[in-house]
Amino acid sequence: MRAPAVLQREISKEELGVLWPSCHTKEKSRTETDGREDSADTIFYLGPFRHALRVSELVGLTVEQFDFKAATVHIRRAKNGTPGIHGLQVDELRLIRQLIRQNGEHIRFLFLSERKAPLSIDGAQKLIERLGEAARLPFPIHAHMLRHSAGYALAGRGVDTRTLQAFMGHRSIANTVIYTAVADKRVRHIWDR
Repeated sequence: MRAPAVLQREISKEELGVLWPSCHTKEKSRTETDGREDSADTIFYLGPFRHALRVSELVGLTVEQFDFKAATVHIRRAKNGTPGIHGLQVDELRLIRQLIRQNGEHIRFLFLSERKAPLSIDGAQKLIERLGEAARLPFPIHAHMLRHSAGYALAGRGVDTRTLQAFMGHRSIANTVIYTAVADKRVRHIWDR
């Protein structure tokens, strides 16, 4: 009897490095990107990773959630999660401003379909899957993998569990310790430093 396939939960730093340029590939046709500009594709990649967003939180982003003077975004968490305010980096600010200009200043939602309606969860998932295919990753990706990758990456950097809990928007610390358990391999070599 074959063992069940293990689903990949995160994307490595190297794989993220391959995924990033796929958002900027000039060879992508309009049909591959659904007519979307590179700024939307890039924010689709950055949002779930840098802010540990679930796909529903990503497509639900509205222009009102951004404070450009303070360089922050107010994260409204799904699944009864704890909301928070995250800092935005310079590249994100530039791309978000560009996306708002492309959409039109009067549009409420940040991510739109070709029909200028708010992008659906299914549409967002398909876009992220296509970005993974364009990057030629050896496995299919989805938005939640980017969220998990953020948790594992921050835990690996030594971010304490309570801070990681707040960043991820978890109400219960039990949901956060999955990231720190993997990071505990640092303990094995603690005296090697």
